[in-house]
Amino acid sequence: MTRRTIKRFKNRSNATPTNQSRNLIKMARARLLLVLAVSLLLVLGLARPASCEPHLPVVVPVTKDTQTSLYTIPFHDGATLVLDTAGPLVWTTCQPDHIPAALACTSPTCKLANAFPFPGCRASSSGSSCPANSHDKCTVYPCNPVTVACAPGDLSHTRFVANTTDGRNPVRQVSVKALAACISPRDDKMLLEKLPVGSAGMAGLAGTGLALPAQVAASQGLPADKAKFLLCLPRGSAGGPGVAILGSGGPLYLLAGQPEDYTRSLQYTPLVVTRKDHPSYYVSVKSIAVDNAAVPEKALATGRVVLCTRTPYTLLRRDVYRPFAAAFEAALAKQIPRAKKTKKPPVKPFTLCYEAASLANTLSGYLVPTVTLAMEGGGKWALAGSNSMVDVKPGTACLAFVEMPGVKAGDGSAPAVIVGGFQMENFVLQFDLEKKRLGFFRLPVSTQCSRFNFTRTG
Repeated sequence: MTRRTIKRFKNRSNATPTNQSRNLIKMARARLLLVLAVSLLLVLGLARPASCEPHLPVVVPVTKDTQTSLYTIPFHDGATLVLDTAGPLVWTTCQPDHIPAALACTSPTCKLANAFPFPGCRASSSGSSCPANSHDKCTVYPCNPVTVACAPGDLSHTRFVANTTDGRNPVRQVSVKALAACISPRDDKMLLEKLPVGSAGMAGLAGTGLALPAQVAASQGLPADKAKFLLCLPRGSAGGPGVAILGSGGPLYLLAGQPEDYTRSLQYTPLVVTRKDHPSYYVSVKSIAVDNAAVPEKALATGRVVLCTRTPYTLLRRDVYRPFAAAFEAALAKQIPRAKKTKKPPVKPFTLCYEAASLANTLSGYLVPTVTLAMEGGGKWALAGSNSMVDVKPGTACLAFVEMPGVKAGDGSAPAVIVGGFQMENFVLQFDLEKKRLGFFRLPVSTQCSRFNFTRTG
């Protein structure tokens, strides 16, 4: 006990019965006034006890840019950030309200910010160029993965405005603190090249401590390794935005009055760490089938499969793509005997293209052979025509899979498959960093990711 506490006990023990009674009456009155004051604040909506308001996840709309096929979320003053599932940090153009982070290049945070250098980028300031006990300022090297351009930047404290959600609607607006790499105005044009118009940088979603999911989790008082997030990517801008939920990865309801939480329908497959210097999300695919014809499994044994929102369409290594394309062409010929006669010249980057009029159109897209990825853990990632065929120009539809350029067949240093954004659209994807697993579920044809109700209730 402290001296002050002991003194209080002594004072109480020395008080006369009359003084004790008076003190009890005063304490009772004070407690009553406090209860009345808190009750009034609650009635007026000016205060909420923490015990009555559990941590709610954060929701943001996700928009697809039709010119670049990249996905963005709001950041500030109309500017946006491009989502990157392989990005290890958040980087933006410098803003007036950014507060520089006073970090030395030897600090753990600086080392974390430079732990995943982009291939071709100059060495980070926290490596051999940062001597022990150095007080040099931390420098980071954000990269535009589309153009592979990099530039030095500083770590700064910033905020982005979002909303908490109950899974049905936004509940109330919140300001989320974030530590971002701030790029100099002289490098703005170079680093923002080929990103959507209005973009101010990129929001990394990888499983690192400075990526957006971990920073949102930290703002909610959760450890970075317990972060979850959910993506539901939209097909295009015309139908409205999709949705991202950060912090708990759900629940998710998409239709007004719909009782179904789509996170309860998820199938799961393990997230696999293949390289410690690469923060991308890898999964293990046991086989790829086109209807009942399977692609040779040996090709999938090396390189594994990675998910990448900055890749518009799924890329397959040559030893995977060529038997896959042959299997698709053969299965379509069985389904549509005239398929060979309706083939059209290739339209880059695609090789298999057909007359759109020769393909029956359904609610789930063109009626073509189903592409199924058999995932480790037993789940099936099935792709109907809406996720396997794309209209490239009037009258022409192409198989929306591309042979990986510049990679030799069987090259184990490259992924066997890079799943692109088009194949993720209208799927519910939950990235669970605590349990190291990916949840996935194809939405019914009656709904889509753009059906989330962004009307705030609070």
